[in-house]
Amino acid sequence: MHEGHGYFLDELSVGMSESFTKQVSDQDIIGFANVSGDTNPVHLEEDFARKTRFKERIAHGLLSASFISAVLGTRLPGPGCIYLSQNLKFRAPVRIGDTVTAKATITAIDPEKGKIDLETVCTVGEKVVIDGQAQLLVTKRETVPEVPPGTKAANGFGEAAQV
Repeated sequence: MHEGHGYFLDELSVGMSESFTKQVSDQDIIGFANVSGDTNPVHLEEDFARKTRFKERIAHGLLSASFISAVLGTRLPGPGCIYLSQNLKFRAPVRIGDTVTAKATITAIDPEKGKIDLETVCTVGEKVVIDGQAQLLVTKRETVPEVPPGTKAANGFGEAAQV
C-alpha cells in the first residue's frame, strides 16, 4: 500500500487476502442501531431476545458484515477503492462479546475494467457466521508525465503547468 492510498490494480494478484478482527460490544450494537435506525428488539432488549430462538440479544447481521467493508476500505485493496457490489449469506448469529474476523481474498482481476472480485467471510472462532462475494473498482496506476525543464508540476491533464 501507499501512504494515503491503497494498492493500485497492477499490484494486486489472485489469492491476496487481508483480515480485520473486532470484538462486538453492547456499545457497538447500540451505536449501530442508532446509526442505522434498526431498533429490532432482538438486538436491543434482553427480555424480548430471551423469547426468541437465540435466547439472548444478538448483533445486527450488517454490523458484522461492515467489518468486511473495514478490510476492503483500509487493507485490501485499501483507501481509494470503490465498493460496487456485495452478496451475503448469514450463517449463524453473532453475540455480544464474540470476536469476529472478517477476511477478504481476491478471486479474480479484470485489468481492462479495473475491477476485482473477492471472496468474503466472517468467522467467530472456526465458525463461519457470514460468507459472500464482493466486487470493487480499484484505481489504475496513472503514468505521470515527464515534466519539462522550467516547469514545476503537471496540471492533471497530462500537460505541464507553466510557472
